Amino acid sequence: MTVAIALSETSQTPESSEQSQAPEVSPLSEEFDGAEWSEPVAEPAVESATEPATEPGEAAVDVSPLVARDAREFGVYARTGGWAFGLRVARSVRPGGQPAGETPKVSAKEFAALADCSPERVMRYYKAWDKAADDGVVPHFEALAPGEEVELPGADLWLTYYSSRSSAGSERGTAITEAAEAEGIRPTKALEVAENPTALRAAIMADPSTARAARHALLDRIKEDPDLQAELARDIVRTDDLKKAVASESRSADRVGYVRQIAESGQVKTPAGQTIEAPVDLRQEAERHLSLLDELDEDEDTGEWASEAYDTLKNLVVEAVEADPELRVQERRTKFYSSLTKATKAFEELTFDDVQEFAEDDMVQQLEELQEAIASCITALRGARTPSA
Repeated sequence: MTVAIALSETSQTPESSEQSQAPEVSPLSEEFDGAEWSEPVAEPAVESATEPATEPGEAAVDVSPLVARDAREFGVYARTGGWAFGLRVARSVRPGGQPAGETPKVSAKEFAALADCSPERVMRYYKAWDKAADDGVVPHFEALAPGEEVELPGADLWLTYYSSRSSAGSERGTAITEAAEAEGIRPTKALEVAENPTALRAAIMADPSTARAARHALLDRIKEDPDLQAELARDIVRTDDLKKAVASESRSADRVGYVRQIAESGQVKTPAGQTIEAPVDLRQEAERHLSLLDELDEDEDTGEWASEAYDTLKNLVVEAVEADPELRVQERRTKFYSSLTKATKAFEELTFDDVQEFAEDDMVQQLEELQEAIASCITALRGARTPSA
């Protein structure tokens, strides 16, 4: 990678370059972004331009001034990261509102032209330095003159102030930056993902762990986003496989709820719908199954475990009802009343308005059969209530 702006002051003038016959230094490349540097900050500095450090027993050799300059500049960047380039901008670009005649500094646009890069890139370094100056980390622009050297902060601190994404300054970018900082990650990474949703989709499609992270993020987001809730619900009901999966998970959740209700409240509903106190052995069995269900991993399928627990407890409830004569009679009475209520309601819903338009013989026949059945039921009930001789 070619360093864009020479960090050594000896390379600032054309005369010195010509005398050393140095090759032309490439301008700042758009491909270079200080935010991505990951070398350790504790790189040892080169001791001398003409007397480089040598290993014990190794003979000292002459080093080209160009090589020594590159090594010094590498050491500066390894220790300070983007601050090294931020300083060049801070001491050479005049602050906004300062007239050109009052300072040898140039505008960001002119500086970018000299560096052969975009003004936007220069301004990102400018804004990073400005934020750091407001925090007292580095000197303000007005205190710096072209060519002036100052002690620079460590490389790791640079990423606190610098963003390589132009969207970082927008309202959306600010929100993403704040969320990234709350998660303890670099805002530049989150902004990069947000600017490339196709890449995000590819990662989700290809990598299960990324898909799980996206799922957790969506679940957290929909709690505060009603519009997203509605959109996701529509997507589910329009997709047959998802609709079936939701129905299956809902059934499993209901069954787990049934087990939890018995274990925690000590009450249970019988098949006929009456609520009774669960026998001790039934409640203990519910607690045992619930502990097994709670030990399952979050991503583990609970369907089979929930079904087994539900079926086991339902059978135990039936056995408990049948084992208690009084409870058994009450259960059958409750079931009879439930069926009678449903039958009465269904009959009451029949309407005979305009019946002449659709009346048929088989309708009359079914009602006559129903009438006979009702008469038989009445006779049976009356007989059951007659005291035996």
